[in-house]
Amino acid sequence: MELLKIALSKGRILSETIELFKKIQMDFSQVNEDSRKLFFDFEEYGTRVILAKPSDVPTYVEYGVADIGVAGKDVLLEDKKDVFELMDLNLAKCKMVVAIPKDKSDDMPIYRVATKYPQIAERHFVKKGVPVEIIKLHGSVELGPILGISDAIVDIVSTGSTLEKNHLKILEEICPISSRLIANQVSFRVKSRQIMTLMERLESIL
Repeated sequence: MELLKIALSKGRILSETIELFKKIQMDFSQVNEDSRKLFFDFEEYGTRVILAKPSDVPTYVEYGVADIGVAGKDVLLEDKKDVFELMDLNLAKCKMVVAIPKDKSDDMPIYRVATKYPQIAERHFVKKGVPVEIIKLHGSVELGPILGISDAIVDIVSTGSTLEKNHLKILEEICPISSRLIANQVSFRVKSRQIMTLMERLESIL
């Protein structure tokens, strides 16, 4: 049987994902970011694990390099790839928010928004009928209001401690974020038995 190719996100979510698979008796503990290897074969499970940057996982899945993948909802909302979203894995739970300086009132006008997620931010403010200028930053977006280049930020928050440190407060929540299991549309048909079996096993422990 052909190996089921699974793309996993590097970074903080990797250990949580490996722990999840361990609960369904799939031990991927040799998958290691420090290794120079980009993929790991597990013949005993009929799988190949491909390690990728979080933003690349949906691309690998869309183009069939991977049959399925684990990707954050933030990445899926921002890039709108043509993939099937199969299930919420409840990993790396956090939320996408609009935040403003603590010393500003909640009804202050917002003209400029700094964010790593320009598509999500733009859709949010368009839906509210509020015209804003979106400023894309790749580094710490919290610096936007501090340096005076934006009135607000749109970013992911888990504990809120980073906002606190930078004297920011949540103005509103845009949506909850967590990791999702996604599938390539062709693979979902061709390898449906393998994928459905895996989903059933994951559902049994979630």
